[in-house]
Amino acid sequence: MTRTLYLTAACVAALSLSACNKPASTTAADAVTTANQPVNAAQDATGAAVGEASASTLGAHDTGAFVSNASQSDMYEMQAAKIAEARSKNTEVKAFAKMMIADHTAMMKAMAPLVTAAGNTPAAELDQRRKGFVDNLNQATEANFDKAYIDQQVAAHEEALTLMKGYADKGDDAGLKGGAASAIPKIQMHLDKAKAIQAGLKS
Repeated sequence: MTRTLYLTAACVAALSLSACNKPASTTAADAVTTANQPVNAAQDATGAAVGEASASTLGAHDTGAFVSNASQSDMYEMQAAKIAEARSKNTEVKAFAKMMIADHTAMMKAMAPLVTAAGNTPAAELDQRRKGFVDNLNQATEANFDKAYIDQQVAAHEEALTLMKGYADKGDDAGLKGGAASAIPKIQMHLDKAKAIQAGLKS
């Protein structure tokens, strides 16, 4: 019950920040964009904290929660990567985005028969938290886009790693446990690469 209340409160906080993210129609476009940057960063940070908590609790042992989060993680990665391919001017960021599309498409395909065998169905669309991440990428200025994308990627892959390790260790479906274990090295590689790009963007 305590964990449920914590997650609910955290989700409310994330959604509240999302509401604050709506630009005022009477403000100049450039001023709105600048003003929204701290709010977007705060929203992304709050969303990341909610995701990490969910991945380390329900997602670590509940098959339904695991399938929902894993499938949404892949969908988010591909949507975010397509935005990055279109918007980024940084060749390293664009290459990372291309890798995300290829690798997460392959991961979804590998998981699909395991999900079916477990009697589950992947999520049909992103939840509000991940939709907020995508919205923030679309709203980021050109100057701030690469940082926003890579910061999200570090947080998203930390969450995915927690989810996969947790279910591989504590999950109750043997097939999905094996699938989660198989995904861990690839997700760790993505995380390491995202952190390396993040460090380069700060220098």
